[in-house]
Amino acid sequence: MPTEPTLSGGGDLALLGLLQLVSPALPIGAFAWSQGLESAFELGWVSDEATLGEWLEGVLEDGLTRCDLPVLARMYSAWQAGDDTALAGWNDWLQANRETAELAAEDFRLGEAMVRLLRSLDQLPASPTLPSQPTYAVMFALASWQRGIPVRDCVLGFAWAWLENQLAVACKALPLGQTAAQRLIERLRPQLVTAVDTALALSDDELGPALPGLALASAHHETQYSRLFRS
Repeated sequence: MPTEPTLSGGGDLALLGLLQLVSPALPIGAFAWSQGLESAFELGWVSDEATLGEWLEGVLEDGLTRCDLPVLARMYSAWQAGDDTALAGWNDWLQANRETAELAAEDFRLGEAMVRLLRSLDQLPASPTLPSQPTYAVMFALASWQRGIPVRDCVLGFAWAWLENQLAVACKALPLGQTAAQRLIERLRPQLVTAVDTALALSDDELGPALPGLALASAHHETQYSRLFRS
């Protein structure tokens, strides 16, 4: 397995590997999930560019920064160390923090799709052992480590993929124009960097999301009459 390089000089393959993992063309079906955002539109909580920006900032600060991103870094380290126990433990921790059936299902479905993809590319390791129900994050960490992507860039890429997917949802369902989406990217790019810096500095006892609004929107979505997305 590769060791951690930098993304400059001889790290071109690592950079291309990261672009591959965060591309909307990656065949894992991430486009089918809105993470409760579609219901936030339906309920009127998010209705335009300004309120969408506020929603995304809140999810990034109180969700990804304190849950997915720091756990992703710990999973990456566990793959490096060949630590089955840590992989299974953090995978279980992440599943336990999914507050609705839809959010849990998204994690499982994307994780399963990543397993199938890596198997088809002959890139599933014999050791350490995959968790019994691997989440998307644990598989993203594996694919990043295998491609020699440094851990910080792995975490930043994961955050970028989340933002792009959320904006794609908004462009389909709000609707939000493409120029407005680019304005939001400009607004949030520095916050992604700050989120990664914060996430990588957190200790284990500082982890845990606080997203009651997202949980309520996701729960509402399970019975929403008309919808475009699975979550």
